[in-house]
Amino acid sequence: MSFSSPAASTAAHLTLLTVLSAATIYCFYKSRRLKFASRNPKPSLPPATGKLFFISQTGTSKALGRRLLNLLTSNGLVFDLVDPKDYEPEDLCKETLVLIVASSWEDGKPPPGARFFANWLEESADDFRVGSLLLSKCRFSVFGVGSRSYGEAFNAVSRHFSKWMRALGAEELFPVYEGDVDGGDLDEVFDSWSGKVIQRLKGGLVENGDARDFSVVCHSDEEFVDGFLDDDDDDYIDGEENADVGVVDLEDLAGRGPTRKLGQEVSSNGRVNGVKEMVTPIIRASLEKQGYKIIGSHSGVKICRWTKSQLRGRGGCYKHSFYGIESHRCMEATPSLACANKCVFCWRHHTNPVGKSWRWKIDDPLEIVNTAIDLHTKMIKQMKGVPGVKVKRLAEGLSPRHCALSLVGEPIMYPEINTLVDELHRRRISTFLVTNAQFPERIMLLKPITQLYVSVDAATKDSLKAIDRPLFGDFWERFVDSLTALKNKQQRTVYRLTLVKGWNTEDIDAYFNLFSIGKPDFVEIKGVTYCGSSATSKLTMENVPWHADVKAFSEALATKSNGEYEVACEHVHSCCVLLAKVDKFKVNEKWHTWIDYEKFHDLVASGRPFTSTDYMAATPSWAVYGADEGGFDPDHTRYKKERHHKPKN
Repeated sequence: MSFSSPAASTAAHLTLLTVLSAATIYCFYKSRRLKFASRNPKPSLPPATGKLFFISQTGTSKALGRRLLNLLTSNGLVFDLVDPKDYEPEDLCKETLVLIVASSWEDGKPPPGARFFANWLEESADDFRVGSLLLSKCRFSVFGVGSRSYGEAFNAVSRHFSKWMRALGAEELFPVYEGDVDGGDLDEVFDSWSGKVIQRLKGGLVENGDARDFSVVCHSDEEFVDGFLDDDDDDYIDGEENADVGVVDLEDLAGRGPTRKLGQEVSSNGRVNGVKEMVTPIIRASLEKQGYKIIGSHSGVKICRWTKSQLRGRGGCYKHSFYGIESHRCMEATPSLACANKCVFCWRHHTNPVGKSWRWKIDDPLEIVNTAIDLHTKMIKQMKGVPGVKVKRLAEGLSPRHCALSLVGEPIMYPEINTLVDELHRRRISTFLVTNAQFPERIMLLKPITQLYVSVDAATKDSLKAIDRPLFGDFWERFVDSLTALKNKQQRTVYRLTLVKGWNTEDIDAYFNLFSIGKPDFVEIKGVTYCGSSATSKLTMENVPWHADVKAFSEALATKSNGEYEVACEHVHSCCVLLAKVDKFKVNEKWHTWIDYEKFHDLVASGRPFTSTDYMAATPSWAVYGADEGGFDPDHTRYKKERHHKPKN
């Protein structure tokens, strides 16, 4: 048994006392520091800035992105609005919060400006060397902007972004929200997603340790409109020439106008008063800015510039020269603003809806005809007093004798098209109907038309896909079937070719091969009309052929036919040429491309079968190909505008 010495015991007590004293001093020091800190808090670091990316081609996602940015800012959340073309993807690993508003483009691909960003994400997600922790500190959410009409390609880009971000370890706040620009619910779905984002973030950004409570601040549609239509937002149209009249691509319409029309009940499925309407308030506002008069929920009428021209005695359109219509008595209309293509040369800049089938409310055909005539005559009356308008022609113009069912969209989609045509013929109004060759079954069911057109925009499958950008996956089969259906029609039939230099002017042999399928009475060959470059079309004046180019193309096609077709007429002012079947319309060496309209209506009223040769009429000499007049009616006065172009340096 051992005992410690008094000296050792004293040393132990001193050591313990020292430790206790040090602890007491430390605790006193810390308490003073905390008390001081509470009185003089250290400035906190500013919250990290989130990134809000917009994947956009036509401006929709950009408009929606700005709309969300305003909402985030009003709730105290700091974000940068970022165009991916200006962002270095390598920096994505530094981000802690990312929101993406993504539009899908052709074939479900991202717009060109986002291709590099998307490729980097895809390659990184597929590269095992990168690893699944690259974005492990990042939280994200994606909203998709697309059209359900494109089937499997609907919002493909947003889905891909979600998949790639997750593959790289990012945490998704909630599954992708998908808006449908053609379904009428884009704004509602976007508002729902925006609300979810704010609700998830209103407790503050977790990575910043900021526990502030943010209340969700929502704005009315009118406030959003005011925020997005000011002078600072002109770039939404991406430099489109027609910005002054509000011409925007369909996908640009989101966020540019009110999403609800007063007095209408709008539900989450995009229906108005329980029935889905083709023309939403946003689309209606855009089309009306362009001069369209909207009829009911899916039809429209608009006065043509050639109608105005012939009212003033300044010449008619090419249909006056080729077929003898009275341009000042022609009504341009459509019973369906929807279309199944998004052609690169669309002169309406795709402000109309798209769809593969009729899924909307059906308006009464009689009401459409009555309203169209009423609106058309009102527009004619507005020409009274315009310098040069002829009193006689103005009076004649109040009684339309022709209807060009080619204003915009695909008129043959309208389920009651036969009843509508019957109503026009009952009033002895001739019908010129144009179809885009995607609904062969509708062509087969169509009643006799004064003249039935099929747009033949390209001669091969690949070029047709590139030019027309069709919704249907079997677009080529539908195209060929439409030409076949045309062959079985007994009335006048036409192939309408629109030449786009650099796109479809080199396929003489392929075009001729299509002649044997539909065996059209006529082939109209016209140079594309330049309507200004836009986000949806990069065509320039370089793509517009000269009249000499169109003539050369037409003569080559005629030669290829070995005498079956010849060049019959031309309208130099429209850069348009007509081929006609020789055995039908060249009688005793004189062309008979014009129409005896009164006889046509008598034949329709008789109910007996008839053919295109039963109502043909002789073509005047001034309209024949090669005439000095170039297709300009000598009874009219040629008017040329003075153009003062700046000299080239």
